[in-house]
Amino acid sequence: MQDSGMAGLGKALAVAEAAPPVESVDVIAATLRRQLGARSVSFLITDFTGASVLRLGTADDIDLDRPADPIAVSGTVYDKVIRTQRPHVEVVGGGAWTRVIAPVTNRGDALGLLELHLPHDPGPDTLLDISRSAHALAYIIIANRPFTDLYQWGRRTTPLSLAAEIQHRLLPTSLACEAAQFAVAGALEPAEHVGGDTFDYVIDRDHVQLSVTDAMGHDVDAALLVSCASS
Repeated sequence: MQDSGMAGLGKALAVAEAAPPVESVDVIAATLRRQLGARSVSFLITDFTGASVLRLGTADDIDLDRPADPIAVSGTVYDKVIRTQRPHVEVVGGGAWTRVIAPVTNRGDALGLLELHLPHDPGPDTLLDISRSAHALAYIIIANRPFTDLYQWGRRTTPLSLAAEIQHRLLPTSLACEAAQFAVAGALEPAEHVGGDTFDYVIDRDHVQLSVTDAMGHDVDAALLVSCASS
């Protein structure tokens, strides 16, 4: 890489900060294409159900008025990378390209995947740089998602019921948190139809507090009830 290690990462973060929030992923992709000579770089975001990912193109390619096109991950290499949290490297195109898939994760919260097609086999240093870039991308997405609907759109491969919409607004911003001392994670199933269930957690210096709420019923009334209880 032309700019390797933390110096190159710092430059990428600075450029992402200067870009509009909706183009932050594009900035990292363009940086990696230039530095690695990659044929393609894309970010695949996990949806609400955790069963699919959606490939985000450049900002100009995305039509927020149409539903996202999901890619089922069960039994695929995407599923393997999400579960193991380890990069995957394979030769494709009859040996012409090397495909690298790296997890985009922050403290155990699997936001998605970074996928690249390189003209060469990445050595340990290049693979480390890709992993660092994927980790930096997680922070960039977290920092920019309050300012754009792009990432919410990408996660909505399945329409949510009104009750489920209320419930998802009550969930923690990150459904998982992993640290040296503990790990906590949760999810709502089925993600698109939940009505009266929610959970939350908060971390202080000495304790992790966890709450799980199950309101009676499975419709909007139950969602409103748990909303009031969580206020």
